[in-house]
Amino acid sequence: MPWKTWSAERLGIALAVLAAFGFSFKAIFVKLAYAAAPVDAITLLALRMSFALPIALWVTLWLCRAAPPLTRRDWGMLIALGLLGYYGASILDFIGLQYISAALERLILFIYPTMTVLIGVLFMGKRLEKRQVAALLLSYAGIGLAFAHDLNVAEDLHTVLIGAAFVFGSALCYALYSSGAEVAIHRLGTIRFAALAIIVSTFATQIHFLAAQPLAALQQPMEVYAYSAAMAIFSTVLPIFWQSAALRLIGSARTVLIGTLGPILTIVFAWMLLSEPVSFAQLAGAGLVLAGVLLVSRRKSLPIQPTVTEDACVQGSKQA
Repeated sequence: MPWKTWSAERLGIALAVLAAFGFSFKAIFVKLAYAAAPVDAITLLALRMSFALPIALWVTLWLCRAAPPLTRRDWGMLIALGLLGYYGASILDFIGLQYISAALERLILFIYPTMTVLIGVLFMGKRLEKRQVAALLLSYAGIGLAFAHDLNVAEDLHTVLIGAAFVFGSALCYALYSSGAEVAIHRLGTIRFAALAIIVSTFATQIHFLAAQPLAALQQPMEVYAYSAAMAIFSTVLPIFWQSAALRLIGSARTVLIGTLGPILTIVFAWMLLSEPVSFAQLAGAGLVLAGVLLVSRRKSLPIQPTVTEDACVQGSKQA
């Protein structure tokens, strides 16, 4: 295949672009599922995580079978981060998408790096640098412009406020998840941690579903199953692996830079596939958010060294 002859740099860039495409489509799949049938947020999330579970189990049980066993501390981190990330952040995001556009949702979610900075300042004793203050101002000014666009289109302040509040809560959960994930990834490796976090989140989602809905709620039109499966594979599992590989090949700084394509791609796809209107204020807001994320993410990039656990996963995949 042609990609086998590519340089590490070219392959890393391609994988980062693929990850950005995958993540940007998540809100589109959710909106398409809502349009296809009156499915509620927890049922849709349960379907998404159910389709992602077999892949996560395969990665954990097969590719990482030679990895060291998990300690009690590892399990504690995984449970806490799994509840915050793929479960907590996702359910709030899915609920929010019932009220606001896919484009505004993606822009609000994309401010989580600036929220991570604030968490470090407020709870971890870190100092707030001038460029971080500028990044915060740019990001939230951009959200304000995008918010104004949605408000003009929806003509319902209450609905937009509800949706924005849920998605903002989702971004906060993901920022907390990101703050703790750095430690977990160092101990477990990127791929193994992601797979195990998906497994934990799946069980939490299923418990929530069983407590809130009858099993009959899983009987949905084929379109809902198709969008859920596509969301699980192309907007959850594969982008996580693509992004992890890109980080190893081209470093965090360039991966973050390419990842800023995500909100723009969501705006374009929402316009093309969902007929969501696009305005100058929305595009200007997206530009400000991206500038803020780039500013807060700018730092000296160091090559990412694989952990012992990731080496074990790689060896397992070669044996497979």
